[in-house]
Amino acid sequence: MTTLTNADQSELDKFGDVAHHWWDPNSSFRPLHDINPARVAWIDAHAQLRGKRVIDIGCGGGLLSEGMAALGADVTGIDLSDKALGVARLHLYESGHKIDYRLIAAEAMADQAPGSFDHVTCLEMLEHVPDPASTIAACAKLVKPGGQVFLSTLNRNAKAYIVAVLGAEYMLNLLPRGTHEYTRFLKPAELARLCRQAGLDVLEITGLRYNPFTREGLVGADTDINYLLRARRLA
Repeated sequence: MTTLTNADQSELDKFGDVAHHWWDPNSSFRPLHDINPARVAWIDAHAQLRGKRVIDIGCGGGLLSEGMAALGADVTGIDLSDKALGVARLHLYESGHKIDYRLIAAEAMADQAPGSFDHVTCLEMLEHVPDPASTIAACAKLVKPGGQVFLSTLNRNAKAYIVAVLGAEYMLNLLPRGTHEYTRFLKPAELARLCRQAGLDVLEITGLRYNPFTREGLVGADTDINYLLRARRLA
């Protein structure tokens, strides 16, 4: 797959249509707002973000990017949604953070700046691209030898389908219907294999639980639905 085709236009359009809601914590992006503190804390615990150069792949409206910038990271955020990036750039005027947002594919960025980042993040994105292996290979190429890659996605099993699709999209209306395509979910073993094939050493796989009633995210052992993976690029 080329650097120009590892994107689904319908996915870009779907998120572009609601991009103006990115920074509304009570919108369809509410779950991302609620889990973001847990995601950022987990990354920082392992990456010590202050002073580190980090690239956030699939940054969208900038929730994770700004969370890392607030902890002192030098952040570059890339996405293929011009509308989402417009919202991300506009929000910088409110937050005061300095983030380099770019409209570019991960694969193209990896060709331009191989081995340029201390750490790479790619969260809640892999289930939205046609070729996750290509994205992961780009992550591995972008990070410096010894640097870490932080990934997250949804497990592919009956529980994840019931909770993340039927529950979140159809019963609780936390997400717009059609947000997720179940067949694109990845089992942890599948994601770990793709990482190893890209030259990454898998260090940790852990769960990311979300309670929609308390509006809290919690990193823990349960990988049945959402999960996080941390890997290091080998020399």
